[in-house]
Amino acid sequence: MQAGLYIVATPIGNLGDISSRAVETLGAMDFIAAEDTRVAGKLLSHLGIKSKLISLHDHNEAGKTAEIAGLIASGKRIGLISDAGTPLISDPGFKLVRELRRKGVFITSVPGACSAINALVLSGLPSDCFLFAGFVPEKAKARKEFFERHSNLDATVIFFESAVRLPLTLKAIAEIMPDRQITIAREMTKLYEEVQSGTASDLAAHFKSPKGEIVGLIAPAEKTADNVDAAKIMKRLLKSLPLKEAASTAADLFGLNKNEMYDLGLSFRHSGLDPESSRGNEK
Repeated sequence: MQAGLYIVATPIGNLGDISSRAVETLGAMDFIAAEDTRVAGKLLSHLGIKSKLISLHDHNEAGKTAEIAGLIASGKRIGLISDAGTPLISDPGFKLVRELRRKGVFITSVPGACSAINALVLSGLPSDCFLFAGFVPEKAKARKEFFERHSNLDATVIFFESAVRLPLTLKAIAEIMPDRQITIAREMTKLYEEVQSGTASDLAAHFKSPKGEIVGLIAPAEKTADNVDAAKIMKRLLKSLPLKEAASTAADLFGLNKNEMYDLGLSFRHSGLDPESSRGNEK
């Protein structure tokens, strides 16, 4: 293996999930950078790997980046792991990778477990479009703003939360999105793995004193006139379609209420804003 940075995914709970390629790669490293060297040391000991460890965390990443770049320049192979799962996903490493790429350093990755993706495929929520939003803020005001900001997205939203703050988070979601489908995945790949779905209120009643690692998911917002620019859609459709057909098309393509869209089109006509007012009365 050539000198460079090797980003290696590690298990999120079950040690059996590490790949043979990951073990081979880590065993060939001169140094392995990790957020918590104690956690990394246990994994490497289990794998029989004796590479030297470098502590890399949010408070020292800038300084360690220069050190690691120097080691690679001298011909060393450096591995990068997180405490669990895929590095850089709400873990240190972004600044390191960005700077090494600027320097033209060889970088590759050995893919593997990622708790966000694992939770998504278990959730039963739409997976064709999703957003990973990271950790929920700790303070109440920031937490509320976090969920308000993500409440109208046409995508499944994935977030991380600590077990101790999960009840507060579910309460915040219930206030902002009381009827939205939520999934909570806990202790994935471990003995007490649990995946529960329901409204935030339902889940709050279930997870009163949760333990373990938590990943939460929020179903996409339903398309309504409140979170879709219905007026803009109807004005655009009315340029080429009769009112009745425009209302039907808006309902089919955007999940809007057909009768509401018809009434909206009529309101354009009564206010003189109907792009197709010259078409005459609709029957």
